Amino acid sequence: MKITFLLTTADAVGGTERAVFNQASELVGRHDVRVLSIFRSRPELFFPLDDRVRVDYLVDQTGPVARPVRRADLGDDAYTALAGQPSLLVDRAWEAAFNRLSDIELELALQHTDTDILITTTPALMALAVQLAPSRVITVHQEHRVSELRGTSGEPLLKYSARLDALAVLSGRTRDWFAETLGASAPRIEVVPNALPHGFRPRSTLETRTVVTAGRLVGEKQLDHALSAWALVAPHHPDWVLRIFGDGPMAGALRRQINQLGLHDSVQLNGNTPHLAEEWAKASIALMTSRNEAFPLVLMEAQAAGVPVVSYDCPNGPREIILDGRSGVLVPHGDVDALAFQLNRLIEDQPLRHHLGAEAAVTIHRFDPPQITAQWEKLFEELAGHRESGRRDALKADRLALHAAFTGLTGAATAAAPAPPSQSRSGSQRKLEEQVAKRNGALVRDGGQLCRVSDAESPFDVMQANLALAADALETAGIPYLVARDTNLRKTVAVHGSYRESVLKALTSAYGQEAVYAAFLNERQDAITTVLAGLCEEQAHLPSTGVRVYQSVVTKSRTLRLGAVYGCTISFWETDPEDEEYVKSPTRTLIGDRISQYSMDRTSTVLAGRAYPTIEAFAQPLNGDVNFPVDAVYTWVDGSDMAWLERKNQVLSGLGLETVDAAASAARFRSRDELRYSLRSIDMYAPWIRNIYIVTDRQVPPWLDLNHDRVTVVDHSEIFGDRGALPTFNSHAIESQLHHIDGLSEHFLYFNDDFFIGRAVSPSLFFEGNGQAKHFLSPTAIPMLPTRQEDDFNISAAKNNRALIAETFGQTLTHGFLHAPYPLRRSVMADLESTYPDVLARTAASRLRSHTDVSIASSLHHYFAYQTGRSIPGRVNCGFVNVGLKEHRTRLTRLLTARPHDVFCLNDFHDGDVPEDEQDAILAAFLPSYFPVASQFEYGAPRNQRHHAGRLPGWPL
Repeated sequence: MKITFLLTTADAVGGTERAVFNQASELVGRHDVRVLSIFRSRPELFFPLDDRVRVDYLVDQTGPVARPVRRADLGDDAYTALAGQPSLLVDRAWEAAFNRLSDIELELALQHTDTDILITTTPALMALAVQLAPSRVITVHQEHRVSELRGTSGEPLLKYSARLDALAVLSGRTRDWFAETLGASAPRIEVVPNALPHGFRPRSTLETRTVVTAGRLVGEKQLDHALSAWALVAPHHPDWVLRIFGDGPMAGALRRQINQLGLHDSVQLNGNTPHLAEEWAKASIALMTSRNEAFPLVLMEAQAAGVPVVSYDCPNGPREIILDGRSGVLVPHGDVDALAFQLNRLIEDQPLRHHLGAEAAVTIHRFDPPQITAQWEKLFEELAGHRESGRRDALKADRLALHAAFTGLTGAATAAAPAPPSQSRSGSQRKLEEQVAKRNGALVRDGGQLCRVSDAESPFDVMQANLALAADALETAGIPYLVARDTNLRKTVAVHGSYRESVLKALTSAYGQEAVYAAFLNERQDAITTVLAGLCEEQAHLPSTGVRVYQSVVTKSRTLRLGAVYGCTISFWETDPEDEEYVKSPTRTLIGDRISQYSMDRTSTVLAGRAYPTIEAFAQPLNGDVNFPVDAVYTWVDGSDMAWLERKNQVLSGLGLETVDAAASAARFRSRDELRYSLRSIDMYAPWIRNIYIVTDRQVPPWLDLNHDRVTVVDHSEIFGDRGALPTFNSHAIESQLHHIDGLSEHFLYFNDDFFIGRAVSPSLFFEGNGQAKHFLSPTAIPMLPTRQEDDFNISAAKNNRALIAETFGQTLTHGFLHAPYPLRRSVMADLESTYPDVLARTAASRLRSHTDVSIASSLHHYFAYQTGRSIPGRVNCGFVNVGLKEHRTRLTRLLTARPHDVFCLNDFHDGDVPEDEQDAILAAFLPSYFPVASQFEYGAPRNQRHHAGRLPGWPL
């Protein structure tokens, strides 16, 4: 069988290259094996490779100009131009190495390939292979990283995996994630671990007083954590040395850290070595501090030398290789103190060190090359047999059809949530999950956990449900507790540490056969391990400071999952050993982390209609609390409404301007329902908003429940009175009158209908407890030029704002503001109207946008309020996507997958390069995926029915 491994740069120094060379060297005894490298970057390979394995390069980068390795007669100028152009097949965000020259050379190389199996080794290479390889070639992608944590570089996996014949991954956790993400469009998915490199391995004596860590000196390896831990160990063991092998961009920073910590006598930076096996034989302890590792060969080599490992329990490789407590020690990721403690323990406990080392040398043989090679050969033979059967092409076409049907215009599957890194994969966990799933057939598996399915719950509802789960178990067991307050949105209850075992027993008893999870927390509040609550008693040995209790909830669409982040923390408070008058919380509450027992007067607080025990200090308003009402105001228009278009034509005609064909415009401006989904974002993520006002011109959305007591439709005539001129089609004019809404609160958020809240937020994001509003400056500067006729109207308005602020306060404004909900104060807008009556009157009277306008709600308010002490700079994580540009299309996938922003704006430029029909289709797919839960403001929706039945709790939650 002819097998080709496709690499980006075969002569690179990396774990992927090592793993591929090991596999190729094992397979070449019975197969024709070749390594095809897109680029050559150095004269020689860094890692050894069996001489029988042929290595071919396509583009030579070792000279002054990148040129094809094949005979090519074009001049350097042509190749320089091609190398400078981005690849047409690989997005630069996926991997920046590729260009038009590499596209052309790989296409040529694959046109006439006679290989049977083509194995790709990065997602970007996979994207190239499935687009360029002949259909008869069997394509296999081998993932060398933690796929679920790849982020942008992993997008080809979501877009192209359905085209593969097989997908090989390194862990069961990653296999499960792919199965959930790709669903029925998934190719064959196999777990095939890396093999232990072949060859003689000298055994360590474990008496060398040396700790060794190895890897690229990059941020992902977190070697600064290794140095911080070593700084805690070295003073107690000055005769021990930490040796670091590897090169990379972090070398300078690590040297500086070594000097700052005074570790120059006990830490060595040794650079790369091709003889790492010999270095492990000189080590007594191996150390790994990576943020994530798919299947690190260095750990396998260390264990093969009989060296015990102390490693972060990061996703996913260390747990696959290290048998915790048998061949090494896993510590919670990021816990430097725990890392130092375990290093110190192995240094001081010689018998334990030797016991773990002996176990390591024995158990690592489960990855011996013959066993792993046999797995590969079995896979290849079955794939070849499937091709010969004649069913392969039809089944692949079916997968592609399913993929296309469910991904729409983006072409990319929605990534499932990864399983929590701390998720237990023990036999008892799997057995109990099977029992719970069988007992409750309505549960589904998502994000590596059993989930309730609901299309009617918000994150705040789920937080309340999880609080009730914790409280029910504690109350049933008679365990005293109180609801505490901290800076988190999720709930925390405090229990004295003396009840710790009782709490675990109570959770096991209450939820032994339910899909309730418990994450055991360390001092940093990171999860040590996550198990079903029915297994809590088995984890009593863990030194946890608390347990986060939750049920995972997922929508039917599987596009929204509410998991551990919304859980309820049962926090174990301890009596202060230095002063029994005080109890200590493992985290800082809003009244501190050390609380006098004499200040803990008991009372109750009502949350979501249920009374919970608390103390007076938490029940009273605290400094900084935003306990005043906050409303929301929208300006909205249905641009497809024929009556509205006719009114606009009358205004245009009266001004001597060209009118538009109303029927054509109705088609062009058909509603995309942004307002519906923006209101869903409020209901989901900002339930503390009191009333919502929708300002419009004689229009009402057909889906809006006009009988809802929190929503009011306000006509322009109600706020303009005898001011301005109606009808108006000038957003600046409309915004200038918002403070005249009857019943509007002093503090409110102004939304355009393309503004959305992206995740659960609190009112303190927008307002201070003393009433000051916050404003969010944009990095985009306003040109320091006078107003010109060719200016966009928003730019000319900003310049006019600048002139007013400079004249009144003697300071020149320079920037606009982010496209995010604008925190406004009604009194500030009234003061603007009295301070600049002529300017505001002129703006209000402009029926169409004018170069004399000012922009009040989006700019002038913030600067005026800042100068008068009523607004301060704030910070918000804000996203902006222009759906009118093709280059922004992939941002929607990233937005949906990661949900990284507090707020975001979906704008559409009519002069973009995406047709409007396509924009409509993109938004029609994205918006209900991001906001799948119909809001209480939509007539007839489940949450709307619950509201009218009085079963939907209001704020505070």
